[in-house]
Amino acid sequence: QVQLVESGGGLVQPGGSLRLSCAASGSIFSNNRMAWYRQAPGKERELVAGIINSGSTDYADSVKGRFTISRDNAKNTVYLQMNSLKPEDTAVYYCNALITTRQAMGEMITTTYWGQGTQVTVSS
Repeated sequence: QVQLVESGGGLVQPGGSLRLSCAASGSIFSNNRMAWYRQAPGKERELVAGIINSGSTDYADSVKGRFTISRDNAKNTVYLQMNSLKPEDTAVYYCNALITTRQAMGEMITTTYWGQGTQVTVSS
């Protein structure tokens, strides 16, 4: 079984910064892609940023130039550095990972996992 544990959310003033972390643990054969999504009240969950194990990244247009996603493959951890935060960035942020595990009979299974979510509030 795989677990994702997030940390780093909180309350910050507009223009401030926060850094989110998400660590994956368990019987991980390969950690293919990690990403951050967010969901604001009354809105659908949306992709914020993603990174594959080669280091290639993608970002939502709304966060380009302000947010940076990175990963430590040895620690199976993904980070989201959020700068110049705006009130519209307020949401619950969820870690997402596409992970391959080896099952008891040797077969490989690739599954999407989600973290429990961490609240980010940008307000003065």
